[in-house]
Amino acid sequence: MACRKDTLLLVALLSFVTFYVRAKVDIDMDDTVSVYRGDPAELHCRYSFSEEPSMMMVQWFVKYPNGSRERISYRDLTIERVDEGTDYTDRITVAGDSNSETLTVLTVKLSDEREFFCQVNGMAAGNGERKTHLAVFDPPEAPVIEGVHSGISVSSHLLSKIASCEARKGYPRPNITWYRDETPLIPINGEINVVTLVTREASGFYTVQSELQYKITKEDKDALFSCKVSYFVPGDVRTSASQDINITVHYPTTNVELWRELPKGLVKEGDTVEIRCQGDGNPPPPYTFNREQQPEIELDSTNGQLVLHEVTRRDSGVYQCRTLDLDTEEDVVGNMHLTVHYLDPAVVVPKDSEVMSKGESLTATCNALSSLNTSTVWFKDDREIGRGHMLFLEDATFDTAGEYVCEVSVPTLAGFQSTGSVHIIVQGVPKIKDAENVDMEERAGKWVNLSCEARGYPRPIIAWSIYGTQSWREVLNRVTEDSVQSLVTLKVTSDITAICNATNDMGVETKTHSIKSMSMVTPAAKFQAEGSGIIIVIIIICILLLAILGSVLYFLYKKGKLPCGRSGKQEITAEKPNKEDIVVEMKAEKTEEAVLLKGVNGDKKPMNDQ
Repeated sequence: MACRKDTLLLVALLSFVTFYVRAKVDIDMDDTVSVYRGDPAELHCRYSFSEEPSMMMVQWFVKYPNGSRERISYRDLTIERVDEGTDYTDRITVAGDSNSETLTVLTVKLSDEREFFCQVNGMAAGNGERKTHLAVFDPPEAPVIEGVHSGISVSSHLLSKIASCEARKGYPRPNITWYRDETPLIPINGEINVVTLVTREASGFYTVQSELQYKITKEDKDALFSCKVSYFVPGDVRTSASQDINITVHYPTTNVELWRELPKGLVKEGDTVEIRCQGDGNPPPPYTFNREQQPEIELDSTNGQLVLHEVTRRDSGVYQCRTLDLDTEEDVVGNMHLTVHYLDPAVVVPKDSEVMSKGESLTATCNALSSLNTSTVWFKDDREIGRGHMLFLEDATFDTAGEYVCEVSVPTLAGFQSTGSVHIIVQGVPKIKDAENVDMEERAGKWVNLSCEARGYPRPIIAWSIYGTQSWREVLNRVTEDSVQSLVTLKVTSDITAICNATNDMGVETKTHSIKSMSMVTPAAKFQAEGSGIIIVIIIICILLLAILGSVLYFLYKKGKLPCGRSGKQEITAEKPNKEDIVVEMKAEKTEEAVLLKGVNGDKKPMNDQ
């Protein structure tokens, strides 16, 4: 009995295996589905049967990290539902037809990164199962870099921490790479080392911290360090870079440079000179200044700056700036040569003053000792009269006398100049200005001004000799170094002779003024007076003629000799008196003339009588 049962079971099993091999189902699913956290994820399960199934059932399972599986949905030909009590009960939807089914995770979490299984069971038509891995991505925050705040010395033989870089909240785990001037840094034993710390937060995010350890050199003082974080996104790998940082590198001073900051250009006596010193070390070391000729004497300076006030030619020379090389403990020295240019006061020969005789010649020289080429210009009365170190004065006259100023300047240094002067005195017999004798005529009683001006050396004295009047006085006597001017005023009473005598130790010169006295009435005045008298006489004669004519007519009218009635008209013909027939005697006395005028004009007749 038992043997028969075993045989029947074996036959059934063989029949089932034979059918299973003959009937099958093909399932097609993506190996991986990638989505961002928070986005929906669609998992597609496509299947086909070799024979039409009479019954079909599709189930979705998830696999947990501990290896266990849990069904989350179920569908057959009549029922479609999401299983209750799972992590996906409210977060998934299932939709399908006879050949495919789609599971949608509405809002993907980091914890959803796992395998999802699609199991298709067609009973006699066959069954099968495939899986899809759901990959979840969340980019990290931008990397934050922080360099060391203290300086790093190149003298250290150990690796030094340069900077740290942190990338927070990324999924999956991001990677950090270090760069120097855009060149990636690969760990090298004894030169470059990178220490990485990865932290998985309770939320599932990764935080990566990286520390760069580096062997610093002097060339790194200008280098820029940065870090870049690379992370996965669906279908790609992206990077995000940090800011660039520069680290402070400490290195010893191996070279010192010394230069003149002020003034620009050439240096002259009286200038303020500013000298600066700078080395190539960091941090800047303390500097000391000294002169090469006196290395043991330290000059006062501040922060690598030496100031020399009102320099002179004695300040010329080589100046040194010193500092200490901390590695070799030897002095590092910088040198600079300072040249202070000078211009001595101008020296004029002859010195101060020189006396010349009229007609003589003289050569004056002007020189000033200078460290540069000079140019000389001569002036007299603020007017340029020559160029060059020598001035030639020939055939001296009184006009040659005066102050001669030479100006010595340095063309290459503006405002750098020196002056000197010489006073030239020309001696000789007095010379009267406009020395010709003067003849003149003046009206008697008039006051006249006479002037006399003379030059000479020694300065002349003017004395007046005046003949023909006692009424005179000197009203002005003005003197200069080599001239004198005298002004006299005198009254003309008769013919006058005035002699100006200019005298000094060298001789005398005179000038004569001859004045001829004129009477009070001149011919012109006499003629004018006589002309006025004739006009008055003519006027008086005319008045007398009119008076006589009026008297005659009146007399005839009274005697009836002159009828003027309505009965008739009588022509009266009267001869006009001729001026030549009337003789009038004129006398000089004004009283008689006044009486005569009164007699003519005094008797006024009424208008009717006239």
